[in-house]
Amino acid sequence: MGVIRILKSSQETAINSLLESRTANQAELAGRVAAIVEEVRQRGDEALCDFTKRFDRADLTPAQLKVTREEIDQAYREVDSEVLASLKVAKERIERFHRKQLSRSWFQPDPDGTVLGQLIVPLDRVGIYVPGGTASYPSSVLMNAVPAKVAGVKQVVMVTPPAAGGKVNPCTLVAAAEAGVDEIYKVGGAQAIAALAYGTRTIARVDKITGPGNIYVTLAKRMVYGQVDIDMLAGPSEVLVVADASANPVYAAADMLSQAEHDTLASAVLLTHDQDLALAVSQELERQVGELPRQEIARQALANHSAIIITGNLNESLELANRFAPEHLELLVEEPFQQLGRIRHAGAIFLGHHSPEPVGDYLAGPNHVLPTGGTARFYSPLSVDTFIKKCSVISFSRESLNKLGADIIRLAEVEGLQAHANAVRVRLKG
Repeated sequence: MGVIRILKSSQETAINSLLESRTANQAELAGRVAAIVEEVRQRGDEALCDFTKRFDRADLTPAQLKVTREEIDQAYREVDSEVLASLKVAKERIERFHRKQLSRSWFQPDPDGTVLGQLIVPLDRVGIYVPGGTASYPSSVLMNAVPAKVAGVKQVVMVTPPAAGGKVNPCTLVAAAEAGVDEIYKVGGAQAIAALAYGTRTIARVDKITGPGNIYVTLAKRMVYGQVDIDMLAGPSEVLVVADASANPVYAAADMLSQAEHDTLASAVLLTHDQDLALAVSQELERQVGELPRQEIARQALANHSAIIITGNLNESLELANRFAPEHLELLVEEPFQQLGRIRHAGAIFLGHHSPEPVGDYLAGPNHVLPTGGTARFYSPLSVDTFIKKCSVISFSRESLNKLGADIIRLAEVEGLQAHANAVRVRLKG
């Protein structure tokens, strides 16, 4: 048997199982996360330091939680100049794309003196979560911080778990400095989310939390929602490739593995009506996975949460893709732009044979913080809109209130709200 299942689209039970497998069992972890959140809420910095020592093997005092200017300067000395140049390219492209998303306040005056409008206001203070520890995710820094800054957020605060010894990866720190992050703290996991939501002596509370993390981070974000806003509840990464006979099996397999290497819960799916291509991609996956440093992770993801599905035709592939509503959707087909209008549900859509998913992860420009687990049916990618709020503006003149007052009174009385009606009636009498 190969590293991945090959299914027929008629195997409804198998496909349903594949769809359901994308959601991890969260119930058993919820209690642990709730205990962490409550302890941070009660004990503040002391709890943060205890959890950081326990989970990250970094023994820090409250005074050491905040990254200093000296640490950032040292990070610049450690980062390769070519890596820094690439970070600058990515930052510029991400900023340019997100500037096109900016909305403006608007006001509409009517001849009777009514003025209606909408005020666009950036959030005051947001927290961005960046995975860390032994890993480095400078791209996640840019994807969260840059649109926040473009939106006009006054204070952008970053939390990230330190490595053992209390150091943050230098690439992560340099990316944060390039993106204009205002404060950086060496704390991760559910405890970091709790600190951002409720505040501690060292970390002031924020208005919104964004950024992907592990299941502990996701559950903590769910628990504190309402105390603060959140962007979305992100799950394991996923890619779905729709391919026809024009696709190169080497490309398709490489793109699937680019997600399978993330973690053992990641999902990589190929939909194709070409049986020869399905077999060739399966063989390529077997060959390429053996060359990966993270091959054990990728193998588990391919075996447990991935599949090649043979459909009847391209139309069926596209309909099934909408049913999956994937985080990343690749159209490796002959005329991808002709099929774009048929896609209803996807976080990001990659068109053509030379647009692999990693270009979106790093520097194409659109955000890589995307809805997962089928939530692309109702969620959008992280954007400038994530970091703003809209206030309605209403100004009635005496003339406009006289004109519409009777209707307002009538509707208020239908609802049994006499004081509502009176607030208008006293003005009409006056």
